[in-house]
Amino acid sequence: MDHLDHDHRDHDHRDHLDHKDDWDHRIVAALRARGVDPRVAAAARALSWAGEHGALWLAAGLTGAAVDGTRRRAWLRGTALTAGAHLASMGVKRIVRRPRPPHVAPLVRTAGRHSFPSSHATSAAAAAVAFGALGAYAVPPLAAAVCLSRLVAGVHYPSDVAAGAALGALTAGVGARWMRGGTTGGEGRA
Repeated sequence: MDHLDHDHRDHDHRDHLDHKDDWDHRIVAALRARGVDPRVAAAARALSWAGEHGALWLAAGLTGAAVDGTRRRAWLRGTALTAGAHLASMGVKRIVRRPRPPHVAPLVRTAGRHSFPSSHATSAAAAAVAFGALGAYAVPPLAAAVCLSRLVAGVHYPSDVAAGAALGALTAGVGARWMRGGTTGGEGRA
């Protein structure tokens, strides 16, 4: 009887995983379908391109450092946290090696074959947390748009984007105290 219970639990677990994957597939297919509108496709491509390798966020952080002399060190530390989060996501990708969604035609080319986690989402969320804390209130909605663009572009599953965003937010959150220490009159100077 124990053997039958074990088989039943394994089957239920596989069904649960298949169901979760089914939702991932359905959501990316539905959002990718939005990309048939040329304006939506153009926006998704532009956001995906801007977020490649965290370029948008690195440029934003360096710009913040250049124009905000009193918090230059904090901006540079936030930029370093964003870059570090991006590198961490690339490391996780090499371990997990989840393929990109094969059931939709992508709108953009990708730098790699692996999907989990989304490095765009990781760097976007890290920038949203780090730069948002410095008063760059336009960064969080722009970061959300970059995350969404990866689904509309058909190159990530929603779980890839969610995991990437969580990794980025966690990285920036963990480094927040170090980052704040880089402000003039901050908690500490390094």
